Amino acid sequence: MFEVIPSNSSCGATIQGLDLRLPLSAALLSQFRKIWLTHQVIAVIGQDLAIADLERITLQLGPRSEDPFIAPIPGHHHVVEVRREAHEKTKLFAENWHSDWSFLPRPPAATALYACVIPPIGGDTQFANQYAAWERIPRALRDAVGSRNAIHSARRGYAPDGAYGENDRAMGRSMAISFSSSARKTQTHPIKRVHPETGKAALFVSPAYTIGIENMPDDEAHDLLEQLFEHMASEEVIYRHRWEEGTLLIWDNRCLVHRATGGYDGYRRLLQRVTIADTTTAHA
Repeated sequence: MFEVIPSNSSCGATIQGLDLRLPLSAALLSQFRKIWLTHQVIAVIGQDLAIADLERITLQLGPRSEDPFIAPIPGHHHVVEVRREAHEKTKLFAENWHSDWSFLPRPPAATALYACVIPPIGGDTQFANQYAAWERIPRALRDAVGSRNAIHSARRGYAPDGAYGENDRAMGRSMAISFSSSARKTQTHPIKRVHPETGKAALFVSPAYTIGIENMPDDEAHDLLEQLFEHMASEEVIYRHRWEEGTLLIWDNRCLVHRATGGYDGYRRLLQRVTIADTTTAHA
C-alpha cells in the first residue's frame, strides 16, 4: 500500500510507496484520481521512469492534450522537455503565474512533470490554490466580476515580440520553443470557473495569459485584473514544491496556477512533461 502525506499548505500532497512502472489497476486508478482531485497537485516520489512509463501513466489518466509552441521529443509526440542548461542565460521559462495553455478553447485538465535532472539548489515550483483564492475575494469584487469572461492569449510569451520570441531565440535557448503570430489569437473563459468534476468555484485568470476582460474598457479591465491577481497569489493560498529527481508531479490546471522559480544558475535542469486533455463538460 502507498501513503498519502498532505502538505502543510493550501494544496498539495506527497505519495510514497507507489511504483508507477507498474500499470494502475482500475481500483487503484480511481483512488489515485480522487487523491489528485482532493489535493490538486500530487508528488509521487521515488520513481525511476522511462519515457514509455510516463506515456502509459498519463494515458491512463486521460487522452493527451495539445501542446502548442513547444516541439516534442523525437519519437514521442506528446512528451516535451522542460530544459535549462548550466551555461544558459535566457529568461527563466514559465516564471509568471499561469494555468497551462489557458488560451486554448479547451485548456488541458492536467499536467504531468517528471524530474530527470534536478539542481542541488533552487528551481522550486510554486502553486496557488484557486478555490481558496476565489473564497478570499471580497463580496464587492466578486460582484464586479459577476459572470464576466476574461480574455486569454499566448501573445506575451509566444508572439514574435514575446518573451520567447525572436530575441529569446537569438540568445540560444535550449528548450525547443517556437514563436508565431498565431499566438496573438484570443480565447475567452469565465473568470469564475466551476470545476467540472468537483463542482467548486475557482478563479481562472493569470498575469501570463489573461490580457483583458470581455466587453470592458482596457483601463477598467486592467484595474480589475490587478485586484484579482493579488488574491490569485496571496501567501495564504500558495504551496511551494521542492523537487527531487525521480518525482512525478501531477496538477490540476482547472483550479491551480503555478510558476517556476530560479536560483540554480550554473546547474543543468531537465524534466519531461505531458499535458492531459479535459474531456469533461465545462461549467460556466
